[in-house]
This record gives sequence, structure tokens and C-alpha cells, in this order.
Amino acid sequence: MKMKKYLAILVALTMTFGLVSALAEGDPYADLGTYEMVIGHAQPETNPRDISLQKFKADVEEQTNGHVTVTIYNNGQLGNEKEMLEQVMYGTIQGMRGGHFDFSPCLVIFTAPFLTQNREEIEALLHSDLSDEICAEAGELTNCVILNVCDAAGYRQFSNNVHPITCPDDLVGLKMRVAPSITTIAWTFEALGASTVSIAYADLYMSLKTGVADGQENPWLNITSMKFYEVQKYFTEVNYQFHPDPFFVNVDWWNELPEEFQTILQACATDMGIYNDELVDENQNAALQTIIDYGCEVYVPTSEELQLFVDACQPVYQQMIDEGICTQEQMDRMFEIIEEVRAGE
Repeated sequence: MKMKKYLAILVALTMTFGLVSALAEGDPYADLGTYEMVIGHAQPETNPRDISLQKFKADVEEQTNGHVTVTIYNNGQLGNEKEMLEQVMYGTIQGMRGGHFDFSPCLVIFTAPFLTQNREEIEALLHSDLSDEICAEAGELTNCVILNVCDAAGYRQFSNNVHPITCPDDLVGLKMRVAPSITTIAWTFEALGASTVSIAYADLYMSLKTGVADGQENPWLNITSMKFYEVQKYFTEVNYQFHPDPFFVNVDWWNELPEEFQTILQACATDMGIYNDELVDENQNAALQTIIDYGCEVYVPTSEELQLFVDACQPVYQQMIDEGICTQEQMDRMFEIIEEVRAGE
């Protein structure tokens, strides 16, 4: 009786190992181990950042046969952008996307006011050798690798609750919220005559509602995702700035990955960035219409009025050089990249 029992166990074990072996034969990565990647960001699930990250998750898990699993925490569940980037730097989580640049001010070069005019110019900058160099420098400063840098959410606009902004003089005396780590926003508003107040993104809605700030600046997509239009009356479409959206990944975790998985994740991150920018372009007009339908006033400056904003912001470029955001050589290279695009149109 005992012999039959032992034989049954032996047969079961043989079948189990045979099944595992068969599965391994169909899995080219069976011997590479498994890895978990936790990613945080500050935007809600309706924002292109989260939607494109969900694509990254699906692509990575499929292409690694489930050996790399990705968990995404959106809407600031893991903290604000500074806190999340610190978690990536120290290896508490493996990745984050977002525009916090306290630890990597070199990335702020792309936020110069009125730098670009369209998607082609943005892509030329973000896909340039200059961008690669700046991302490498930012990675060293943050103990990260930057797998991709795309457009955070499109061109940024002004809003406030006091009166329409049709020229720089209309900003004089307004308290405008600025992102804590984007120095060029504060410099831009100061050049335009406004005062600034630094408020975390997650606290902005309530700060606008209670009057801690008169106004803010954000892309149409962020304004609708966070429902800022509910607490702002006047909007001005100035397209004054875009923000880079780097994908920070802890370098120690990255270096532990097998080369095969690094290749897959890099390719998936590139596809994610392309998809993100497509979503931004596809959804901006719908976001703007949501704001209009809510009853907000949207003012579009004439070319002459817009030039007044551009002219007033010119000192910001020298300030970026003087404060060490970039060198004159880097600034010149950035202008050359944009001019090449314009020359080819």
C-alpha cells in the first residue's frame, strides 16, 4: 500500500517537473528571474500621463512574459512629485514621471518662455543630442536613468479670478501660483509684473478656491483633469511654455535588470512617450471646449498683443544663464535646433 502511495507521489512529481520544463521551453526568459517595478505620478487616470503609463505597463508585462510586473500609483497616491522622485532616488520605488526639477535643474532649459511654437519644434528639442546630454546629466544628479522625456501636457496657459489678461499690464499685482521646482515660471511672471506664490500641485484647487492665489498656469489638459476651471473665471491662450516629462528610473534597480529586459523597457518607454504626445495633441481641443462650456471666458491675444508678452519675457533667457540653468552654448544650440525646423517648413 505504501509502495503504491510513493509511486503515486513520484508520478505526480515527474508530471509537475515535466510541466515546468515544458513551460520553460516556451519562455525565452525563464532563467532571467522576476522583477517588480512600482511607478508613481501626480496626474489622475484621465490624463495622458496615466493613460500612456498604462500602455507601458501592458507592453512590458506582455513582452517580458510577465517577468517584469509594473504597478502604477497615480493621482499623487505616493506623495507629491518631489517626494516621489526622492523615493526613486533612494530605491523605495523604481520609477516616476513628472516635472519636479529641484534635483536636476538642467532639465529646466526646455521651459524657457515662448521658446517653441508647435509640436515639431518640441519634438526636435526633446529628441536631440542636446536633450540626451541634459538627460544624462540629470540622471547622474538623481541616481536615475531617464528612459524617455516627452511633453508633460501641451502648451501652458494663464488663468485668474480677477479680470481678463490681454497684455502684460493685466498681470501686474496678481498673485500667480507657480510650481515649486520650475524657476522659469516665477521668473516669467515676475518679468510680466505679477507676484508669485509657490503651491504644490495637489493643493492648487483649494488654494484657487480660497484666494490664496489669484491665478495659475497650466495646459488645458491639466486644467480639465484637475477641474481648475471650476475655481477660475478668466483664461488666456498664450502657449507660453511647455514642460518636459522625464521618466526617472532608479539606476541601481535598472543595472540589476538583465540586458534583455533593459532593451524591452527602453523600447516600451519610447513607445509610451510617442503615445503620450499623440494623446496630448488629440485631446487639447476637447479640454478647451470643456472649459468654455463650463462658462469660463477664454481670451486669445492678437499677434501684436502676444508679441508684448514675448518681448517682456526676454530677460528670462539671460537669467537662466546667469543662474546656472544652462550655458550660453546650450542656449545657442537650442535656438539652432528650432531654427532648423523652421527653415525646413
